[in-house]
Amino acid sequence: MLSVEEREAIRRAYYIEKKSMRQIAREQRRSRKTVRKAIDSAEAEYTMSKARECPVLGPYMGRIEELLRENEQLPAKQEYTAKRMYEIIREEGYGGSESGVRRHVGARRREQKQRAVYLPLGYDPGADAQVDWGEGQVILNGEIETVQLLVMRLCYSRRLFVQAYPTERQECFFEGHVRAFHHLGGVPRRLTYDNLKTAVYAILRGRNRQEQEAFVAFRSHYLFESYYCTPGQGHEKGGVEHGVGYARRNFLVPLPEVSSYAELNTYLLQQCLGDDARTVDRQTQTIGEAWAQEQPYLLPLPEWDYTCCVTREVKLNPYSQVVFETNRYSVPTDQAFPHLTMRGYPFEVEILYQGEVLARHPRCYERNQDVLDPLHYLPLLHQRPGALDYAQPLREWRAGWPQVYEQLLTELRQRDESDQAIRQFLEVLALHRSYPAEVMEQAIGLALTYGCLHADGVQLCAHQLLTAQCPPDPLDLAKRPHLAQVGTQPLDLYRYNQLLDETSFCTGGCDGD
Repeated sequence: MLSVEEREAIRRAYYIEKKSMRQIAREQRRSRKTVRKAIDSAEAEYTMSKARECPVLGPYMGRIEELLRENEQLPAKQEYTAKRMYEIIREEGYGGSESGVRRHVGARRREQKQRAVYLPLGYDPGADAQVDWGEGQVILNGEIETVQLLVMRLCYSRRLFVQAYPTERQECFFEGHVRAFHHLGGVPRRLTYDNLKTAVYAILRGRNRQEQEAFVAFRSHYLFESYYCTPGQGHEKGGVEHGVGYARRNFLVPLPEVSSYAELNTYLLQQCLGDDARTVDRQTQTIGEAWAQEQPYLLPLPEWDYTCCVTREVKLNPYSQVVFETNRYSVPTDQAFPHLTMRGYPFEVEILYQGEVLARHPRCYERNQDVLDPLHYLPLLHQRPGALDYAQPLREWRAGWPQVYEQLLTELRQRDESDQAIRQFLEVLALHRSYPAEVMEQAIGLALTYGCLHADGVQLCAHQLLTAQCPPDPLDLAKRPHLAQVGTQPLDLYRYNQLLDETSFCTGGCDGD
């Protein structure tokens, strides 16, 4: 390896004395390659002849390579980071430092990008928060599903709130805000957004915006100010941009397996609460401690929450159904009013008549689907019992209900071949309005055992299943010894004669009066 002085001598011979590389190599007994390197750069370049040994990390390099290969199959924004890889191999026995893992992973990612630089900002407690949507993937009911993540982040304490929705529609946007305000313990005085359609109707000159009327009403209810970023300048809300990525990498890696959005959002809220224990780089306190200082400066929550739904006037069709976003939802046939109101919440729809809720259904985001509650059609079937085997809502329910239902229907038909047997069975099904399905299954099984094949018998069994069968405490008569023999003394039949005589006397007296 050339010393600094030898490198300088080669460069002087070439640039000052105008010697050729061949002559310099011959005079200084160096290879042309070495001479070329000295001519190209005055600074020495050091390269290792063999890879440095890693006795601690070495046994886990294969595992890191597996995770890097797995990244190729994962969503681009939910890949394993060096930090996450370190946490995984640490659980598997790795005892080295995180920095060693970062160096190794960095060596595997040679591409370097020039980073933009921004002005560091400071915020007052309770003054600002940022809101944004992001996408993530989860395993929902056994299938990989893309969900929309609404993220709100306080600028002072950096406290994070994340919730998942099937869509970015306005009712989901509003409900996410309401949940975030409750999680944060108040309302930030200013919220910063992209120019998202759920809030902005049109972008005007400068920072002026024509906002959606529904958003203005929502903002008026909570009394916060709204601020919008310059189009294409997402770094103006870099805190929440980072929050979206952080939540995706740390809360959704590996992909969580859930059965519903309710379960997913409960999991995400737990992750947000757990994140309060984190200390952000260059901060002296945890996120939770900073939030405890910030929360008193937030605007107080109003007395009631904003109603986060879309409202439509709908008409009933001949099958006691209403149409909402191409899907048909059933209405009880005994409340088939022609003009109704539909409220669409993020995960539920309500059907109302003059302010009274007639029906609730889980909201369907697919198209051209029928969402039918078989209980809604029982009053009509009671009038037309012969249609039991052909009514579509009952056929769908019947395909999956427990075997005891079929056993009850069979025994009722064997006892009475008239329509009264079916009506009695329909009255049993109607008990589902008052008792859970699992209780009804057990109650029907007990009723079959007891032989009480009617609605009253099933209801009694269901009531017994839900009522705790605790024996009453024994009565303590230690302080009332004169009552101890009550119920054990011998019968005195003369008392009955006395009762009859007194009754006759009373009757005669009444007539005399």
